[in-house]
Amino acid sequence: MDLQTLWFILISVLFVGFFILEGFDYGVGILLPFVAKNDTERRVAINTIGPHWDGNEVWLLTAGGAIFAAFPNWYATLFSGFYLALFLILIALIVRGVAFEFRSKLDDRRWRVWWDRGIVFGSAVPALLWGVAVANIARGVAIDGSMTFIGSFFDLLNPYALAGGLTTLLLFTLHGALFLSLKSGGVVQTRATAIAKRLVIPVALLVVVVVLVSAPQLLSRLTVFTVLALVIAVAGLGVALYHTLKSGRFGLAFAGTSAALAGAVLLLFAYLFPRVMPSSLGEAFDLTIYNASSSQYTLSVMSVIALTVVPIVLAYQAWTYWVFRKRLTDKSHLEY
Repeated sequence: MDLQTLWFILISVLFVGFFILEGFDYGVGILLPFVAKNDTERRVAINTIGPHWDGNEVWLLTAGGAIFAAFPNWYATLFSGFYLALFLILIALIVRGVAFEFRSKLDDRRWRVWWDRGIVFGSAVPALLWGVAVANIARGVAIDGSMTFIGSFFDLLNPYALAGGLTTLLLFTLHGALFLSLKSGGVVQTRATAIAKRLVIPVALLVVVVVLVSAPQLLSRLTVFTVLALVIAVAGLGVALYHTLKSGRFGLAFAGTSAALAGAVLLLFAYLFPRVMPSSLGEAFDLTIYNASSSQYTLSVMSVIALTVVPIVLAYQAWTYWVFRKRLTDKSHLEY
């Protein structure tokens, strides 16, 4: 395995972690006005992700940094071509982070209501736009021979990409509802469970539709890895569907949506390989792990650092989830 392939795999793993962890994070934020009707209930819902939300975003920052260092041409084309969409995501994440920190600074109902709206906005916009971005990458965008995106923002808002955005929005919302079913108690848990039961069938149907529409593309690059990733995604969704509606074992249902998200991300990367951004203007203009990569020396140094630091970071984050593993109720210590 060459270093370009190694870093392609590492970046795919980082996006798997980001979509699973930040997925339920976004879902809880989106569901805030639906599961919590007073300040105490909102505090319970927010505190389920309070110790984790900023750590979950590190997965995205690390993935972005890895793309910048390992595949600078990919980074340049992606961030210039998707500039407005990524700028909107950044604004939403800033609003969201500030809302978490500021909502408890003033004991005023209207003050908290507006910051709570900021949490909903800052969760829903990235949940939608990440799906739009991923669908456009899978579909291919207008990249010319100089590795420059020559389309416009509105070219990205095609029906296929919007369907992808709706899929991630609803899937993250379901993922968040199942997380709340595990981490909260009382009326917040009851409402989250009811929402999960109402959402799981529409989400499953939407995913099936997107997969069927994508079938010609997938079949054109069918490999053992794309088949395996698709099986993981579909099986995970099936597990979530069964345990949400039938058994009521929401831990297994949450594991199912986690597997579905992991499978979807792995399917994207397996379908792309060795490309990182396909060009809709022709295969000759595709960005690959070879024409978009840094030098061998850079990749070698990064590999040593990553193999040293990443296990420590993973161990620390696993420890934080263990420490804050208890279910929260309206009698729990409330901070936000």
